[in-house]
Amino acid sequence: MPYEIDKPDEQWRAELTPAEYRVLREAGTEPAFVGEYTDTKTTGVYSCRACGADLFRSDTKFESHCGWPSFYDPKDTDAVELIEDTSHGMRRTEVRCARCGSHLGHVFEGEGYATPTDQRYCINSISLRLAADEG
Repeated sequence: MPYEIDKPDEQWRAELTPAEYRVLREAGTEPAFVGEYTDTKTTGVYSCRACGADLFRSDTKFESHCGWPSFYDPKDTDAVELIEDTSHGMRRTEVRCARCGSHLGHVFEGEGYATPTDQRYCINSISLRLAADEG
C-alpha cells in the first residue's frame, strides 16, 4: 500500500534512534514493562513517533497489565492499518500507522477486557509520542 509519508530506509535510519528504527521500521517489539508510556495516566493524544500522525487518545487507554500501553480504539478508524501477521508461528493482527506504514504493535479481540470495543491495541511505547493536554 502506498503511504502518504514514504521515505527511503537511509532517511528513516537518520531520523530515528536504532531502537525506534528496529520497532517502527523492522516490526520489532520493545521489552515488556519498560516503555515510557506503559503506566502513564497523562491526558492527551498519542501520535506516531515516526511521522507525527495522531493515533490514539488517552481516554481510550486502559490498564491491561500486559506490559505495553493498551488502547481500546484508535483516534480515527483510518488512523491505523491492520495487517494479518503470521510470524513467530502465531496468527495475529499487526497495527501500523496508516500515514507512514510504521509498525506500532498488535490488536487482540475477545480477551474479556471490559472495554466498549472488546479490543486491546497493544502498542509499543517507543512507537508513540504523547502530546499532553494543557490545563
